[in-house]
Amino acid sequence: MISFIVCLAILIGGYFTYGALVDSTLGPDDRETPAVAINDGVDYVVMPQWKLFLVQLLNIAGLGPIFGAMTGAQWGPIVYLWVTFGTVFAGAVHDYFSGMLSERNNGASISEVVGLYLGGFMHNVMRVVSVILLLMVGTVFAVGPAGLLVTLFSEKGLGGLLTNKVFWLAIIIAYYFISTFVSIDKIIGKIYPIFGFALIAMAVGVGIGTLTSGQPMPEIWANLRNMHAAGTPVWSMMFITVACGAISGFHATQSPLMARCLKSERQGRFVFYGAMTAEGIIALVWAAAGCTLYAKTGGLSTGLAEILSGGQNVAIYDVCKTTMGNLGVILAMLGVIACPITSGDTAFRSARLTLADWFKIDQENFGKRLALTIPCLGFGAILGFGNAFGVIDYGVIWRYFSFTNQALACIVLWAAAMYLLKEKKNYWVAVVPAVFMSAVCSTYFCMAGECLGLITKLSPAQSIGFAYPVGIIFAIVMFVLFRRAASKVEA
Repeated sequence: MISFIVCLAILIGGYFTYGALVDSTLGPDDRETPAVAINDGVDYVVMPQWKLFLVQLLNIAGLGPIFGAMTGAQWGPIVYLWVTFGTVFAGAVHDYFSGMLSERNNGASISEVVGLYLGGFMHNVMRVVSVILLLMVGTVFAVGPAGLLVTLFSEKGLGGLLTNKVFWLAIIIAYYFISTFVSIDKIIGKIYPIFGFALIAMAVGVGIGTLTSGQPMPEIWANLRNMHAAGTPVWSMMFITVACGAISGFHATQSPLMARCLKSERQGRFVFYGAMTAEGIIALVWAAAGCTLYAKTGGLSTGLAEILSGGQNVAIYDVCKTTMGNLGVILAMLGVIACPITSGDTAFRSARLTLADWFKIDQENFGKRLALTIPCLGFGAILGFGNAFGVIDYGVIWRYFSFTNQALACIVLWAAAMYLLKEKKNYWVAVVPAVFMSAVCSTYFCMAGECLGLITKLSPAQSIGFAYPVGIIFAIVMFVLFRRAASKVEA
C-alpha cells in the first residue's frame, strides 16, 4: 500500500512542480488564441476551463489507461514506476507541448505541427501515420465498449439484441458519425462533463475498493522483478503495453481539438498537463487492482493472466464487481464504457481534421465536412464489423495500435525539442523523454511479433542480446543528430 500511496503523491506533486517548470519553459502569454481569432462555430469554439479539462481527459482516457494498466500489472508492481514517472516526465510533457504548439500554430493538427519543426519528410510521414492511427483507435474504441456492453447484459441474464455485439457496434458507429460531423460544443461539449464525473467516480470506487479489499497490496521493493507469467521481458514490452497511462502518441492527435477551444494560453497547463496527470492516476488505480486482487503462483501473476485470458472485458468487469459489488458495478461499467466511446468519437473527428489540414479543405462548409466524415466512419465500420463477425482479430488491431501509438509519441517529443531549440529555451525537458522513447520503440520493433518478431524466432537471451543494443544505438544516433542541429542553431 505504501508504494501505491507514494506513487499517487508523486503524480499529484508532479503536476504542481514539474508541470510548473514545463509551463514556464514554454512561457504562456496573453496572445490571442485561435478560438478567439478564428471562432468558426464548428471546431474553433471558446469553452470554459473546467469543461476543457474534462473533455481533454475523456478524449485521451480511452481503453488505454484501463486495459493497458491491467495488462501491464502482469509484470508486477514495477508497473507503478512506469505509470508514475512516465506520466510526470514524458506523457504529460508530450501532451502539454502537442497542445500548446498546436495552439501557437492556429490549432493545426499534430501532423502539420511536426512538419513545421522536423521538415517535409516527417510532415508526410506524420500525416499518413496520424490518419491510420486515428482510424485504428476509433475502431478499437468502438469494438471494446460493444464487447463490454455484451458482457454487462449477459451477466445480468439478459439476451436478444442486448447481448448482440453487432447491434451495439452499429449504435456506437452511428453515434460516432454524428459527433464527428456536428459542432464540437453541440454534443462533445455538453455530454462529456457528465461522463467525466462518472469516470472519476469509477476510478475512486475501484481505488477505495482495492485498498479495502483485505488483499495485501504488493510493494515495489519486495517485488522488484519480472512477475509476468509468460516471462515476457519488461523492456520494452511493458513500456509499449502501458501507453495511455504513461505516454501515448494518440494524445497528440487529441490535444489540438482543445487547443482550438482555449480562451487563454494560461489554461494550457491545467488542460493538457493536468488531464494527463489525471489519466496517470486512473492507470495507477487499475494497475494496483491488477497487482492486488489476483493470486500469485511462484511469484508470478498467474491469477491475473488467467482472468485476462478470458478477455479484457471480462477482467474489467471482474475488478468492478470485486471492488464495488453489484451496486457499484453499474457506475464503474458506465465509466469504462463511456471512457472509450468518448475517445473513439474524437479519434474520428481528429482524423477528419487531419485530412482537412492535409488537403486544405474548409470544414465550415457542410458538404465538404460530410465528404470527409463518410469515408472515415466507413473505414471504421469495415474494421469494426469485420471483428464482430470474426474476420478481423481485435488483438491484432490493438497490437499495431500500441506500437504506432508510441512511435508517434516519440516523433512528437522530438518536434517539441526542435521547437524549444529554435526558441532558445530549455529543450532538455523534451529531449530526455524523446531519447528514452526512441530506445523503447526501436527495441520493441526488433522484438515484437507484429514487427520483426525476434522474440518468437529466437531464444529470449538471443532476442534480448540483439534488440537491446539496437535500441541503445538508435537512441544515441537520434541524440547525436539532435545535437548536430543544436550546435548549428547555438552557433
